[in-house]
Amino acid sequence: MKLDILVLSAHPDDAELGCGATIAKHVSKGYRVGIIDLTQGELGTRGTMETRQAEAQAAASILGVSVRENLELADGFFSNTPEQQRVVIQAIRTYQPEMVLTNAMNDRHPDHGKGASLVADACFLSGLSKIETHLNGQLQKAWRPKAVYHFIQSYLTVPDFVVDVSGHWPAKMESIRAYRTQFFDPASKEPETFISKPGFLQLVEARGRDLGYSIGAEYGEGFTVRRFPGVEDLFQLR
Repeated sequence: MKLDILVLSAHPDDAELGCGATIAKHVSKGYRVGIIDLTQGELGTRGTMETRQAEAQAAASILGVSVRENLELADGFFSNTPEQQRVVIQAIRTYQPEMVLTNAMNDRHPDHGKGASLVADACFLSGLSKIETHLNGQLQKAWRPKAVYHFIQSYLTVPDFVVDVSGHWPAKMESIRAYRTQFFDPASKEPETFISKPGFLQLVEARGRDLGYSIGAEYGEGFTVRRFPGVEDLFQLR
């Protein structure tokens, strides 16, 4: 299955928190969107690999993505090595996305920056035909996405562009709440974490409104770039 957009991010729930409304918007426009998590989030304080897998699939259903997979790299200990680059390259070549969305380049959680670098490097290397990868015994064709964009996470970051996601914010928040073990639940007996505090989802909401306000919309999601995108027509910008 060829995808238009592939979201490759470190942990289950990164995609939803970082660009869930952008995913929902593009699915509604008929684009094929997929999510691949690099790790199972097994080092997370709350929940288990099994509960997080079930939550990830529930969130994927809410957003309407075409595929959701997990590369099962080691949470906290994966790195940007040739071996792990090949794992990501294989995924990119399998789905041949036109565009990849991934983690923030620098963030509170070290896996986010590591994931951003691993994915960005793999996207470039995936276009080199002399790097061979195989799927089901068949040699894969080289494939390089046309663009790699990094969504904004914990650190307050000035975006390079903002997507108007006003009509799709409810789907984003519903997909986030699908991770029942991870976010605020007054009945939970598990330890409190950075994202399980009552104010965390309020912060997500406030940031969406702030980014939306910056472009004259109700809600927005921001992205940064390593390589600036080009336009053929100034009227593509607003």
